[in-house]
Amino acid sequence: MDTPVTIGRLAREAGLAAETLRYYERIGLIQPVQRTQSNYRLYDSHAELRLRFIRRAQNLGFSLTEVKELLDISSSAENDMGDVKALTEQKIAEIDFKIADLQRMRSALAIQAERCPGHGSVDNCPILASLSEAEGDMAVRRRWDVSRDQPTPRSVAQR
Repeated sequence: MDTPVTIGRLAREAGLAAETLRYYERIGLIQPVQRTQSNYRLYDSHAELRLRFIRRAQNLGFSLTEVKELLDISSSAENDMGDVKALTEQKIAEIDFKIADLQRMRSALAIQAERCPGHGSVDNCPILASLSEAEGDMAVRRRWDVSRDQPTPRSVAQR
């Protein structure tokens, strides 16, 4: 795209809603290169490249706040790639934490599924009974509780 395009065309080409692009503009992820006399936003090919970057980063699990941080770092060649690596390692730690959490949940569910014969009255269902028990009786911790022996993604990143 050599000539500037409207927000509608850029949105169609990027597979996004125009409102999404307006939101990205409000939070500083993209900026129009100019506005027409009727105040329409016009974007250049740089905006299309940024949208691809945003989509790829989101597909890898980066939040829009983290994407903005990555874009800010990349905006100057004087910035150090160590900052990018640190953000990436923090994201890896968060993903590892989520994987461990999902594995704990899967194990707890597998145990419950194993205990259930799969037929008969729900009054005798061991899965429903276990869900009615106190939280401490289950093998899965609440997702956002801080545990003494399990680091949170933030505590891993702060080390």
